[in-house]
Amino acid sequence: MDPSVLEADDLAKSFAGVHALRGVDLALRAGEVHALVGENGAGKSTLIKVITGVYRPDAGTVRLAGRERSFRTPLEAQAAGISTIYQEVNLVPLMSVARNLYLGREPRRLGLVDLRAMHRGAAETLERYGVRVDVARPLRTLGLGAQQMVAIARAVQTEARVVIMDEPTSSLEAREVSTLFSVIRTLREQGIAVVFVSHRLDELYEICDRVTVMRDGSVVHTGELAGLGRLELISLMLGRELSTVRAGGATAFNTATHAASADSRPALRAENLDMRHRLHGVSLDVHAGEVVGLGGLLGAGRSETAKAIIGALPTDGGSVQVDGKRLHRRNPAAAMRAGVVMLAEDRKAEGIIPSLSVRENIVLAALPRMARAGVLSAEKQDAVVKLFMDRLRIKASGPHQRVSDLSGGNQQKVLLARWLCMNPKVLLLDEPTRGIDVGAKAEVQALIDELAREGLAVLLISSELEELIEGSDRVVVLKDGSVVGHLDGDEVTEERLLHALAAAPGDPARGDQGADSASGAGTGGPIAAETAAAADSRDEEQKR
Repeated sequence: MDPSVLEADDLAKSFAGVHALRGVDLALRAGEVHALVGENGAGKSTLIKVITGVYRPDAGTVRLAGRERSFRTPLEAQAAGISTIYQEVNLVPLMSVARNLYLGREPRRLGLVDLRAMHRGAAETLERYGVRVDVARPLRTLGLGAQQMVAIARAVQTEARVVIMDEPTSSLEAREVSTLFSVIRTLREQGIAVVFVSHRLDELYEICDRVTVMRDGSVVHTGELAGLGRLELISLMLGRELSTVRAGGATAFNTATHAASADSRPALRAENLDMRHRLHGVSLDVHAGEVVGLGGLLGAGRSETAKAIIGALPTDGGSVQVDGKRLHRRNPAAAMRAGVVMLAEDRKAEGIIPSLSVRENIVLAALPRMARAGVLSAEKQDAVVKLFMDRLRIKASGPHQRVSDLSGGNQQKVLLARWLCMNPKVLLLDEPTRGIDVGAKAEVQALIDELAREGLAVLLISSELEELIEGSDRVVVLKDGSVVGHLDGDEVTEERLLHALAAAPGDPARGDQGADSASGAGTGGPIAAETAAAADSRDEEQKR
């Protein structure tokens, strides 16, 4: 057995009496990729933060290269050789790409920062990761995927013995994930230990050697990943019998089609939405009690369509109707008054308010409705918060716990609670299960099913084909800001969806014809077409 480069022994950590870690052991070997998995709230992030000096452990020790270490700050851990890539991009958005890449270790000449050398080095480094951008631009002008690649490049550039990657692929498209895996394999060949945290099982089995499974703050399994079946892994994470997991299927959606309202008038209708360089005549409708999926690759215009519907992005043309009534003034406030709400893709930047409590985040949008003569009722707020914390099974020490202390899955449930307490007619969900574990994902999927059965109209945006296929009654497919396919009922299959994704605007396969055409258009079949489409979408996004 190769010697361990990093060892954690009997680590314990509590917050306000809640045990986040209980006697956790972890051993990383030089030159291995070690998966760290578990449900949100299992203790993965706390373990990483204890190892890297964000938190001090209540008990236990951390040894690096056989030497006991106690890091007071992440900077100390980085200087010792432990580099971390966080799920949420942890850089300075107002600074340039190059300055973010070299922050704290800028090349100098005659005592001054050598901007020319820094820009040249940054461009060369990012080129190796397939990112071709003006490195003098502010980081915030890049898409989330490009920002994540900058964070990865920065972490790998340091002389690290251990690289910890916390959900590094959550914002990356297929081509970027492939590039990242090439980098990880290079690190493995160099004898660097990599901790890889992901909820995507396909990624774990492709890149990882061993796995440690955590549940409720404890380690429940450590071993070789190759000998562990996928359902067994899920069973360990959830703490359920294997037979129960095997019966559940790929998602928690009910296989039965939702009973859409017999009323011919849709709850939501968007017609000919136009936005320069982004949307081109996009039309769709959603009926009460129906889940309509919005499919497409990164850059296809899915999020832009949802934001255009609620008025968060201005359009050059088109109209939106709710229950047959046109929204003349399109802005988020008017959309909410009409009964249309949206769960945004980026919960950190466009969702939670981290400094506020769970209670304050839930009731935020509904406060005007709870006020009488300008006076808020604490009793009404408490009743609403308790109702949705119970219904959505939000795991928190209490309603007054700061929302930033919750796991990603529970933060997502808080955002859902915020919009559900508005009693909406239409719910727009943009990647509702991104970055949350299999258990929380199943709960959110089951909730979407339940809401549709109760008569809510749902527009579901998802990058996961299984989620889109099993969760939707119909699917509208976008590419380059245009509708290129409609799939309905039994037509909603992976084969037909991939073929629609490969179709180009103006091709014979467009629209309903695309849904009925044979798969494998062009060379290389639908998978090759999907990869090429992702590359085209990425290049176009960078040009813009």
